[in-house]
Amino acid sequence: MTRHQLFVHADIPFTSHNSCAVIHVCEENPKIATQIFSLAQKLMLDDFIEGSDPGVAIALSAQISPSLVAYGRDAQHTILNQERARTLARNLNIPLKGLGGTEDGVIGAMAGLGLAATRNDGRFLQLGMVRDITGPCEVEDLLAAGIDEVWNIAGTRVTKGTVQNPEEKSPKPCPVNGRAILFVEEREGELFPIKRN
Repeated sequence: MTRHQLFVHADIPFTSHNSCAVIHVCEENPKIATQIFSLAQKLMLDDFIEGSDPGVAIALSAQISPSLVAYGRDAQHTILNQERARTLARNLNIPLKGLGGTEDGVIGAMAGLGLAATRNDGRFLQLGMVRDITGPCEVEDLLAAGIDEVWNIAGTRVTKGTVQNPEEKSPKPCPVNGRAILFVEEREGELFPIKRN
């Protein structure tokens, strides 16, 4: 599961950060996709924050077009509307549904599909066993938990050492060319994860 940051602007109402989450499913089966779409709707309706405008969409990889990726990028720096999201979904045959409020969540739902498809945007919220790791952790353990590589922002690969996780939170690796990369910075001889969007 990845999180993608969208445009933050005074004219865009949002509950907390104007971001969207995308669940990545490896199975490319239309029947299973339909079942997941129904299940996602139920789970979201049972657990959404009051006052939010949730939306949900689902796509197979064959439905991810350059226009959808461009739409996702646009959503990071431009105010978009439901009409464009719904037209794009209709043209690409992507199931899309607003689940409450103004239904503006359809904008983020479509944007999330396009951004996640790039495999170079956002950060992982759930990946392997990484979410179970809190507090200081050895690089080797992070790699075993599902992170592909750890890189220092200075441009060097990190293969050993202890990564400090302030506030007892789990580290959040980023998708980079389809790999899960945790970026860290060194401060006074210690490694600290960097939160990147």
